[in-house]
Amino acid sequence: MTSTLLIVQIVLAIAITIAVLLQKSSSIGLGAYSGSNESVFGAKGPTGFLAKLTFTLAFAFIVNTLALGYLYTTANTASVADTIVPANNAAVPAAPTTPENTTPTAPSAPTAN
Repeated sequence: MTSTLLIVQIVLAIAITIAVLLQKSSSIGLGAYSGSNESVFGAKGPTGFLAKLTFTLAFAFIVNTLALGYLYTTANTASVADTIVPANNAAVPAAPTTPENTTPTAPSAPTAN
């Protein structure tokens, strides 16, 4: 299921890129190449159609992204850090323990001989 959604995600990303590049901008961009197809999209030309198509593709892209994220997190409950074993298979040393009721003593004064 996730592999199918991943393929759909890639196709949606390419389709969104093409739809954005075909839209008319201040420098015309790739929209200049669709000038002969204006009668197919209606009297306003491709601008209204491409805007609606871009919005629909973007919405499908976001829904697909959320679905992929949900499926990946439910499928992978274990962490990679759970499987790490030290190279020498040694256990991590514990912190040294000290007796609880020991207080430091002052050094004794030197004695005269």
